[in-house]
Amino acid sequence: MLKLRDEQLTLWDCILPEVIRTLPAELAIIDELLDDERFMQPFIEKHPTKSKMGRPTYPIEKYLRLMFLKFKYNLGYESLIKEVGDSITWRRFCRIAIDEPMPDPSTLIYARKRYGDEVVEQINEALLEKLKEREILKHRKLRTDTTVVESDIHHPTDATLLQDGVKVITRLVQKIRKVASHAAQGFEDRTSEIKEKILSIGKVLRRRTRESWEEVNEITQEVIEVTEAVLDQAKSVAEKILDKGKQVVNQNKQKLTDAIDLTGKLLEQAKQVVSGTRVIPDRIVSVFDPQARPIKKGKLSKVTEFGYKVRIDETESGFVTGYAVYEGNPADDELLVPAVEEHIRRFGHAPKAVATDRGFGSKKNEIKLTERGVRRVSIPRKGKKSQKRKEEEQQLWFKDLQRYRAAGEAKISLLKRKYGLGRSRYRGLVGSKSWVGFGILTHNLQRAAIMLKKEA
Repeated sequence: MLKLRDEQLTLWDCILPEVIRTLPAELAIIDELLDDERFMQPFIEKHPTKSKMGRPTYPIEKYLRLMFLKFKYNLGYESLIKEVGDSITWRRFCRIAIDEPMPDPSTLIYARKRYGDEVVEQINEALLEKLKEREILKHRKLRTDTTVVESDIHHPTDATLLQDGVKVITRLVQKIRKVASHAAQGFEDRTSEIKEKILSIGKVLRRRTRESWEEVNEITQEVIEVTEAVLDQAKSVAEKILDKGKQVVNQNKQKLTDAIDLTGKLLEQAKQVVSGTRVIPDRIVSVFDPQARPIKKGKLSKVTEFGYKVRIDETESGFVTGYAVYEGNPADDELLVPAVEEHIRRFGHAPKAVATDRGFGSKKNEIKLTERGVRRVSIPRKGKKSQKRKEEEQQLWFKDLQRYRAAGEAKISLLKRKYGLGRSRYRGLVGSKSWVGFGILTHNLQRAAIMLKKEA
């Protein structure tokens, strides 16, 4: 049963001094913004309309405010609960009474997984509508850029990926052994053996010679052979489990089957690399986040990043008005038109000016933006330029828009540094969409509070 808020005040809330009950200026503005009923609508749509059965959910207004504090101060769930519980101001902001026990961290984790990324997108849309009504959101100019939100994984190598796969399979078989010991008979734990081989790779690579790479391939081949043996034993375990068994056994069997399939794909990747094939399309880089992909953005500090590509759209008022998280590494020039079309859908008209870097540039894109009503398109052309094109890019309006575009790099840096977009702590594509969405929601709320505070 959906519970939006707690209506009744406690005695303690009534007798607190006015100084303690008053929130700081910026936090009070954010509290007022989040009081809008539009923020409750996505949660209402997620639940059956007339269902009053079952245990009430954790109040949505408390959940939203807790998630804002989590992303504003980069707190883990346990740290968040502890810090809010120890602060009267934060309790007041989150509508949690002084004598009310704090929720368990798992309550927030389950809520986030249940509501998913779509609810976060709808909340961001509701906030933009409210900011437009308050006349602090301007949307005449649009700049867009892409970045990478890294997954929370270690640097992948073929041997370590196989090691992770064997670890997961072994752990699942050990769970099955507790409830169905007959199925796990004959399974051998070989994690220690693989660990020794991984450590030997590190010692070999310190020599930095051509012969060392050949030795690494030999050790990786040994890891492949061990992994094949583990897979054969794991398949035998899965076959021995009856489908009519206990629910917990069937769940573990399904998890084991999935782990076997994924480790099998990693095994094929490793075989290709050892045989000399270095370029593998849709390469898997993690057992724990199989949807993450290697992405190259041309950085000197990080040649390859592992995670998801993110498009960030921003207007001249400094608010992030659109975002999208992509699996893999689509070309930038394929993402510009969807960004402008999303802007048109949201605000009812095209921006007067669009500015991006040359990665989005193509004559085709400029024509499409002009057809959709964009008056000025400032995108440096790739390759050799004609004299006419050079003169166009030297015009004052073009240079002004490019300076405006360059400030978008600072916005991405801010989102990564302060709002968590550097590394997603949630797994999978859906999890990363939720992580990015909450980070952008927190940024927009904070910026709105600063602007409204100046107007007051």
